[in-house]
Amino acid sequence: MDVAKDMDRRAWRTVPAGMIVDVAPAVDGWALRGFDWAPPADVPVRGSLLFQGGRGDFIEKYIEALTHWHHRGWRLTGFDWRGQGGSGRFLDDPAVGHADSFDLWLDDLDAMVGRWLAESPGPHVLAGHSMGGHLVLRLLAERRPAVDAAVLVSPMLGFSAGPLPAWAVRLIATAACRIGLAERAAWGGGRGPEAMPAHRERNLTHSAERYADELWWRAQHPELAVGAPSWGWLRAGAESMARLAAPGVLETVRTPLLILGTPHDGLVDSAAIVRAAGRLPGARLRMFDDGAHELLRETDAVRLPALAAIDAFLDEALG
Repeated sequence: MDVAKDMDRRAWRTVPAGMIVDVAPAVDGWALRGFDWAPPADVPVRGSLLFQGGRGDFIEKYIEALTHWHHRGWRLTGFDWRGQGGSGRFLDDPAVGHADSFDLWLDDLDAMVGRWLAESPGPHVLAGHSMGGHLVLRLLAERRPAVDAAVLVSPMLGFSAGPLPAWAVRLIATAACRIGLAERAAWGGGRGPEAMPAHRERNLTHSAERYADELWWRAQHPELAVGAPSWGWLRAGAESMARLAAPGVLETVRTPLLILGTPHDGLVDSAAIVRAAGRLPGARLRMFDDGAHELLRETDAVRLPALAAIDAFLDEALG
């Protein structure tokens, strides 16, 4: 056994010293679990970065990437979306990742960003992965927060559904909801490691070690995990993506923006990412040929260049 390597991996299976993880009420009283992490005392403060994960994610999955930004001087914050992670769930069955509408998540993000802008040092950067990237982009387009830059990693701008076009996924999900299946899982079952389908790892990352870290968290803290999305979530996601894709919406975004993706993404539509980048004024697009969906949890051959691209973009955009 490589002892040094084993010790490195253990670091991502514990909440780092100094990271404050707590549950606080949203505007409507809903329990939202968030985190706040100041940079090391001996590192100059670079600014504030708010990071949001994707569907089914939880704060601990991104400790490794957050640690990278922590040591570069960023004041870090973020929260588990309501309905997943350590935030209050929508359904009695906590294994189902449900949503009636993405608008509630947009409202939560808007409220959080408002407090964050008022209470944390600038410059301010919004970053989001997958569903988090989708909602960050909706916030920029619809609510126009006064942030200085944004980073979208594998943003969910279209479903990768094999031969099915986006309109077909929306049609099927809408039909399922109409016959009373809105709160039923669209596929699969539970949320533990034993319930994960074999293809899930291939779709997420080529790093067996980082995938094992997620399964470790799911096994040790099952209260943080969710399983398959509901039919209601699929319908809500399709409707939210259609709003972003509408003519004239993306063209209004003026925030300096970096988008990272991969043409081999098995979960979100990479072609939709490329189309969106072409519509966003001044957006920069970087596609990684060797990556899977979770670029920040990939092998170092992909993860390190992705982090370097983000660092270089922020250095240039923010001065």
